[in-house]
Formats: sequence, C-alpha cells, structure tokens
Amino acid sequence: MAQMAPGRPPVVGRGGRISGGDVALQKKLNAEAPRIPHLLRRIAELFKPHRGSLALTVVLVLIGAALSVAPPLLTQRTFDDGLFPRAGHPDVPRLVELVGLMVAVYVVSALLGVWQTYLTSTVGNSVMGALRVRLFSHLQSMELSFFTRTKTGVIQSRLQNDVGGVANVLSNTVSGVVGNIVTVMAAFVAMVALNWQLTVIAVVLMPFLVIAQRRVGQVRARIATKTQESLSDMTAITQESLSVSGILLSKSFNRQPDEIERYSAENKNLVGLQVRQTMSGQYFFALVSIFLSSIPALVYLVSGILLAGGTVSITAGTIVAFTTVQARLLFPLIAIMRVALDLQTSGALFARIFEYLDLRPAITDAPGAVPLPAGSPRLGEVEFDGVTFRYPDARGEERATLQDVSFRVERGQFAAFVGPSGAGKTTVSYLIPRFYEASSGTVRFAGRDVREIERESLMSHIGVVSQETYLFHATIAENLRYAKVDATQAELEAAARSANIHETIMAFPDGYDTVVGERGYRLSGGEKQRIAIARVLLKDPEVLVLDEATSSLDTISERVVQKALDAASHGRTTIAIAHRLSTVVGADVIYVVDGGRIVENGTHSELLALGGAYARLYVEQAAQPSQAQAPAKAQAQTSSAPHP
Repeated sequence: MAQMAPGRPPVVGRGGRISGGDVALQKKLNAEAPRIPHLLRRIAELFKPHRGSLALTVVLVLIGAALSVAPPLLTQRTFDDGLFPRAGHPDVPRLVELVGLMVAVYVVSALLGVWQTYLTSTVGNSVMGALRVRLFSHLQSMELSFFTRTKTGVIQSRLQNDVGGVANVLSNTVSGVVGNIVTVMAAFVAMVALNWQLTVIAVVLMPFLVIAQRRVGQVRARIATKTQESLSDMTAITQESLSVSGILLSKSFNRQPDEIERYSAENKNLVGLQVRQTMSGQYFFALVSIFLSSIPALVYLVSGILLAGGTVSITAGTIVAFTTVQARLLFPLIAIMRVALDLQTSGALFARIFEYLDLRPAITDAPGAVPLPAGSPRLGEVEFDGVTFRYPDARGEERATLQDVSFRVERGQFAAFVGPSGAGKTTVSYLIPRFYEASSGTVRFAGRDVREIERESLMSHIGVVSQETYLFHATIAENLRYAKVDATQAELEAAARSANIHETIMAFPDGYDTVVGERGYRLSGGEKQRIAIARVLLKDPEVLVLDEATSSLDTISERVVQKALDAASHGRTTIAIAHRLSTVVGADVIYVVDGGRIVENGTHSELLALGGAYARLYVEQAAQPSQAQAPAKAQAQTSSAPHP
C-alpha cells in the first residue's frame, strides 16, 4: 500500500484528492462548506420526478391559504351583521348562517391539511431516499484508493447524518414556503382592504427583519457545517472503537479509558455545536415575536387616535377582524423565516452531499469497452507489459511501487510472486482486476487491454482470496451465496467440500444457518479462510488470485487451507502472492519481486540453483521456521473463538 511521509497526515480535499498536509489545513477544510455551483438548481432537480404530486400540493396549499383568510372576514360579518347589526338586535338566522360557514371552512381546511401532509411527506421522503441510494451507488463506483484514504465513519456520516439532516427540509419546504407565502399575501390583502392606515403600522419594520434573518442564516450555515463534521468524527470514532477489531485492540492495551475520553471530548464538542445551532436565531425570533405580538396593542392605540380625531370611521368589527387577520400573518411569517433559515442551513448539508456526488471515479469503463466473449480460448491469460504504477497520493520524489514490470501467465498456469514486504507483490494482484490503474504500460487479460474490457465482465472471470477474509454478520449460507445469489443447497455443499470445510460446518449446531458474527469472528482463522475459498469456488472464475491467503494462519490451519487452495486452483490460472515460500514450491513459475521490479523468475529448483534473491529468502525461512511461523500462530489464536 502507499506509504505516507511520517508526521504528515493525509488530507482529503474537495474533489476527493489527497495530499500531504497538516492538521491546521484539515481543520480549515472541515470548517467550511464546499462551494457547489448552481446548488439551488441542483436541489430543485431532485424534485423533478414528483412534479405531479408537487403541483397537486401547490393547489391544495393555495386552496388552504385562501380558506385561512375566510374566518377573519366571516368574523367581521358575524360582529357587524349578526351580533351588532344596525337594527340594534342580534340577527340569529344570519348568525347561524355565518357560524355554519365558519365551521365548514374549518372542516375543509383540516381535511386539506391531512391530504397535503401525506403528499409532502411522500415527496420529501421519496426524494431523500432516492438521494441516499444515489449517493450509496456513486460511492460503490469509486476506486479502491478512495476508501484507503477516507475513514469509513466519515463516509457513513455523509449517508446517514447529512442526508438525514435535510429530511425535514425536503418534506416541509413546499408546504412551508408556498402555503405560508400565500397565507401572508392573502392576509396582507385582507388587511389593506380592512384599513390601509393600520396595515402600514403592521408592516413598517418587515424589511429590517428580512435583512436580519439573512445574516442569522449565514451564521447557522457555518455552524451546521461544523456540526456535521463533528458528527462525522463521532461516527468514525464509534466505527473504529466499537468494532470487534477496535475492542480487541483497546482491551489488549488497556486503552478503554482513552477511547472513552476521546469519544467524550468529541461528544462535548458536538453538544456545544448543537446548542449553538439551536440558539442561533433565537434572540432574532424573540424580537420578531415581540414585535408582531405587540401590533394588536398598537392597532388599538392607533384606532383610538383615529376615532378621536374623527378623520376615519372604524367599526368594532373592523378592528376585531384586522387583529384576527394580523394574527394570521404572525405565525406564517415566522414560519417562512424559519424555513428560510432551514434552507440556508440545509444548503451546507446539500453542498457536502453534492461534494461526494461530484467525485469522479478514477477507474471507469472506457467509451468503447466491451465484454469478454464467453468461451474464449484465451480466458485465463494474464500479461503485464512494461507496467509502472504509482499510488494516486504518492508525491513526485517517491519511487514507483512497480517499475517496468513485464510477465505473462498462460491459461491454467500456477504463477507465484514472492519477495520481501513492500516489494510490490500485492499491487500486482490489485492491477489485474483493475482495483488500481497502471500509471503506464499495459495490463492484458485474455489478450485484451483491461481498460478496453467492461469492468463487470472482467471481474466475473476473476476470483480473489485475500489475507484478510471478510465475512458479513450473517449465516454461512448467506455469506457463500454472496458469490452466487441463486446457488442451491447442493451447490453450497459441493463448494464447501472442495474447500475442505463442509464437515466443519455440519458439526455446528445450526450447520449452514450458523451466524458467523461480525467479520466472521465466531470462526477460527482457518475456518474463515476456507469459507472464503468456498465462496470463490461458487463463483467459478477462470483466474484465481491468492493474496497471501495463508500468511496469517498457524501451521496446522495453513496445511488444511493450503489443501483447499490446491483443490481450488486445479484447472484454473492461479496467481499467488506469497510470503511463505513453502506454499509455492510447486508453482509452474515463480517471480521474485524486489523494489518494485521482477529480479528473478523460474521454477523453485531453477531459482535455488541460481543462488540469488530467492535462494537467500528460502534459506532464511528454512533456517528460522519458528520465527517465521510464530506471528501467524499468535494471530490465529487471537482471532479464534469458541464455535457457535
């Protein structure tokens, strides 16, 4: 893997590139929301598939807003025509009529509100769900190097915290903005119709409130960005510390108090940010509420002055209706300002989401890429032609991981790559299935440049068994079917027998329905590895890549797994990356890699006779078997657990 310069932690910048940097630069990146061009337009495009539902929602909102103005006007008529008519006596029939109309308006408004809530909830959650799947799908297409330089917890936070953070905005924006704007406009028109002088008193300070609201929103957006970064750190700490591997590590070094302190410190930071985000704007809204709530008192005062002056004739019904309409203006106006603040805040979250969506995978299908033809006689051939490789984050002065590497593995041949740690062996195995892209030169599969082959087609012919076996927290059968979803029980058992694990599985109380635990920790290292081999056998690839598949096992487990590997590699092209030379002595050809170059190649006996690098490695391992195998024993014993 890529080697970082000591003391210079990697920094992931916008666009997904990584560079050498320092903590200060990382903090700066974390504190600022990424700038995304045409952000509002891109957010609006998320709603395009739901235009019909949105149009219906707008219609319902308009109807509801129009109905919301009716009760105050009916209140005026109730006072002036029903309770206190010019005749001096209450007009009961007219009063019954007006009250009936008011009740009918309330009933219709309530039913429209239920319908509107259903539509906005459906649209909002559908958009959020589609955005989450789109982001997850996009991340699935990213190259391997993106995941080696980005914390898993940070990626999880983008999917969960950032997308979840905009959920309410997606659900409430349409009804909140459209409905309240229409309500405010209708209330304003009704107020002007009732008395324009009183309307001036009611709205004179509105422009200043809008300016203040915008500044508050900018502050909240910055705090929201910092809050999401803190949530990312919390998720990363949780993912690292509470995984099985993290717990084993902290217990092994008695570092649980330090992990708790690390979590507590970030939690304290998050709590502070969340309080700041909640409180930002509270004083502003308090002032708005005081101002708008005081307007009725001002209306009463101004009405009294106007009536005392005798210049304007205002009825009691007009004053009551005006204050009622003004109350209808109060809550929608505050709601609009809150939605505007939420939109400014969520803009920072949308920017973080689109930042990931705008990342471009470094490895994609070329425009003219084609699938490999089924039954091609050359399936299984692998060739490197002058291949040089540098990791994407390597600096210019660092030497290439592979330099001008050339070799050819024939169909059905067993080729092994050996050499000291860091020589570039694993990189060879990553370039064949295009987990990484060669910096120069050509990697060919079945006689074609891998860049001209559809990646899905390429991977369908390659099986990989790595040193670190990954099993899902599921049953053995479900883990095996990851290679072939529709595999029958008979096929599962056949693959397990070939991998020399069937009898072990049947010895478990639940057999193939045994849950293996997170990453397979309820199984021993050898059992996990053999299940991984059985999974690859179900895939039935033409090329089998073994990346130090037995290096972490004790001697007994290694022999059992090696027997399974021998069976799995029979009749296939096998490329083995090996640390222990004893596992590859029977290879058709052995390539010795050192310093990123192939320095020797030949059979085991030919290389021993040559007396070069391979012979020295072989003599060293043969002379110190206990030292070569002790670490493997220790690791295997640590990872083993009682059988379920």
